[in-house]
Amino acid sequence: MMSKEPGASPRTRGRGLTYLELLVALAVILVLATAIIPLSRWNEKRRREVWLKSSLVTMRGAIDLYHDYASQGLIIQEDVEQMFYPPSLEDLVEGIDVGDPTSPETTHVQFLREIPEDPFTGEAEWGMRSYQDDWDSDSWGRENLYDVYSLSTMEALDGTYYKDW
Repeated sequence: MMSKEPGASPRTRGRGLTYLELLVALAVILVLATAIIPLSRWNEKRRREVWLKSSLVTMRGAIDLYHDYASQGLIIQEDVEQMFYPPSLEDLVEGIDVGDPTSPETTHVQFLREIPEDPFTGEAEWGMRSYQDDWDSDSWGRENLYDVYSLSTMEALDGTYYKDW
């Protein structure tokens, strides 16, 4: 019996996919999925690395700004051991009175709105070094706050460790 549709051959059965075509389509989808899953994990880690770098730049910028004000004599240093650096991250969040020592007017400057969260540890805790500490020290001497670093021991995508950034 001939089909009434134009261009249809007498051997045409139904209009569905054969079992073999379904298996081939499923295999293609599985291959694509296995390629996408590692890429999404890599992309998530890359996003967290950008967040970590941004947090470190923000905190180090606040430390540098404090240092600039203190070097200019606009912040009274409580201790000579401070070397013009802030006492802690909390002091940068709470703010410091900044002004000319010869003038009674001061301005309260808050250097950080909050202590940022480390995206790899999930906490707002950071490793800290004072100016007097060794460059690779993992304990804070508490004389001042010279630098901050991540407490994560994970390896970055470039092969370095986050704690060394």
